[in-house]
Amino acid sequence: MSFLSDNGVFSKDKLDFGSTLLLDTIFNNVNNDLDILDVGCGYGYIGISMAKFKNAHSTMCDVNKRALHLARKNASANGVEDRCQVLESNIYENITGIYDLIITNPPIRAGKNVVYGILDGARDYLKEGGELWTVIRKDQGAKSTISHLEENYKCEVVTKSKGFYIIKAKKH
Repeated sequence: MSFLSDNGVFSKDKLDFGSTLLLDTIFNNVNNDLDILDVGCGYGYIGISMAKFKNAHSTMCDVNKRALHLARKNASANGVEDRCQVLESNIYENITGIYDLIITNPPIRAGKNVVYGILDGARDYLKEGGELWTVIRKDQGAKSTISHLEENYKCEVVTKSKGFYIIKAKKH
């Protein structure tokens, strides 16, 4: 697979460790043929990889128009444009579907309100028994985020590596 990236897009020079760990963990723990939503998709690494290797139907959203342009180009370049929908959406503002999985490497620098908005809002867009998957660094609030998520989800830390926590939050 290859991906185009550019200035103004998260992790433009190389795949970041958190996203790579998140995707590797998901690949080893979920079924194929799922409907997924990639919130804050950037140039599309997660959603496109899920479409290509897990036969997922990927909806990818972001507020960054440059990222969305790149995500569309990357879906086409990797042969999965028929299984990828790319939408401009401020979190869930333009999302209408219901998903098996919602995946996010949330924009920590945008602040806790934005991050919790993504995590809390996922409940309304998950099928019953659906799962929210996220990555948070320990030193950027992983433990408090887990406590917060446990108010509305059944949570599990699936993997820890190099200070990154991969969290699965299941809707119940």
